[in-house]
Amino acid sequence: MKKLKYISFALISAFALSSCESELETAPTNQANEAEVFKTAENAETVINGTWAKFNDDGTTYANIGYSTVLRTSDAMGSDVAVLTNKYGFPSAYAFTDLVNNTGSRSSFIWSMLYSAINNMNNVITRIDGTEGTQAKKDQVKGQAKTLRAFCYLNLASFYQFSYLKDKNALVAPIYTEPATTNSVGKKKASLEEIYTLIKSDLTDADNLLQNYTRNNKDKIDRSVVNGLLARTYLNTGEWSKAAAAAKTARTGYPLMAAEKYKEGFNDIGNAEWIWGHGQTQEQSGESYAFHYLDVSSSGSYYYSFMADPYFKDLFDTNDIRYQLFQWDGLPGREGLLRYAKFKFKANLIADIVFMRAAEMYLIEAEAEARNGNVTNAVTVLNQLKTARNANVYNESLAQNDVIKEVLIERRKELFGEGFSLSDIIRTQGTVVRRPYTNASGQPIQVQITTPAGTVKTVNGRGHSIFAFPDQSAFAPNSKYYLFTIPQKEIENNPNL
Repeated sequence: MKKLKYISFALISAFALSSCESELETAPTNQANEAEVFKTAENAETVINGTWAKFNDDGTTYANIGYSTVLRTSDAMGSDVAVLTNKYGFPSAYAFTDLVNNTGSRSSFIWSMLYSAINNMNNVITRIDGTEGTQAKKDQVKGQAKTLRAFCYLNLASFYQFSYLKDKNALVAPIYTEPATTNSVGKKKASLEEIYTLIKSDLTDADNLLQNYTRNNKDKIDRSVVNGLLARTYLNTGEWSKAAAAAKTARTGYPLMAAEKYKEGFNDIGNAEWIWGHGQTQEQSGESYAFHYLDVSSSGSYYYSFMADPYFKDLFDTNDIRYQLFQWDGLPGREGLLRYAKFKFKANLIADIVFMRAAEMYLIEAEAEARNGNVTNAVTVLNQLKTARNANVYNESLAQNDVIKEVLIERRKELFGEGFSLSDIIRTQGTVVRRPYTNASGQPIQVQITTPAGTVKTVNGRGHSIFAFPDQSAFAPNSKYYLFTIPQKEIENNPNL
């Protein structure tokens, strides 16, 4: 990883992370000149910029690089990614032994990453009004800080407890809205209701604060990002009309990409459909490490472990542009695995990371409309996305449950590899589904591959290798194995938990 310089305000109750892969220069609160940092609104903005860099490019290992760790973990724990268990990085997440382990490095990393960012934003939100600068600049900085704080709490609500619609009073994690000091006392867990109340308040404030702001790149937070996060939030809390409206606002100005564009590798933040992402350069490319798991077709990709479940391919129409991205692997040691070439590195082995796209907003709008009983509207929106992908439009049953089921399948198809698998399972109180790739007699299904020498031969198709939870119980809804755990060291440091 490249060397980063940023200001880091460490949350006192969280433990420090070290990294053998990265060289990071930090200036904690007790070392940096706080008066200078928060003298002007321009200076305060550097705290957001630094936090964003750390949030994305900092890491403890090559498998724990920034926020992408959350996204890769979510997909590894789902139904459609068949993780290669002999490759470094995510076999333990795939087997559900990783995030349930509160002494593991990944659970520690994710928790600390989220709360460190929250504390940084608490510093900005608390102090920005007292800085020098125009009101417009202060509003921009505060709006972006509130959005990033809400984003972190949304991740806590999405992964550390079951669905809000199951039990909104279930306890999740502490809420901190003031900067931590050496005298700060750890707080007790807040409920889902309390956390979502804060998220909605922050995002609503941000939507007002950023109304006159125009960003210069998609790494920055603007009202489109805010409304996209509001759409996700309202979908989680079952406020269907608000979810549909926010999603429609978020996608305004971000047209669905042309069908052929889908083949270009999902590596460029300049894609017209991308609303929010993290751009990478040769000098600043830490999060590109996460792409080694997603890219299963480029020769330079080192881990290539996120293969597709063969049954996933069967969800697509053969005329769908996305169907063309499937190919049976013929390389030695990989024969019979199913590649899904949605993600491809740029020529220099870096890749921008996508966090939000217009397609997701179409799907949120369609699902919210369907759940609200407006099934005709839902199908209209769903078919706009299907048409853009050259897929067959949906013209079957208009029964509410059938339309919802179709939208959820389309979410799996469209958002593969973008980090929504586990959070959707938790949100909908669904279950992981993994089946051996065998026929009715239990025999491996045969597929044709092309070897590097150009020979076509028939081999056994290969899919999932994990079919139960660690205790050998069957996959089921609302399982403890789906939830991220609070690290043991945090529990020891905060007896109020």
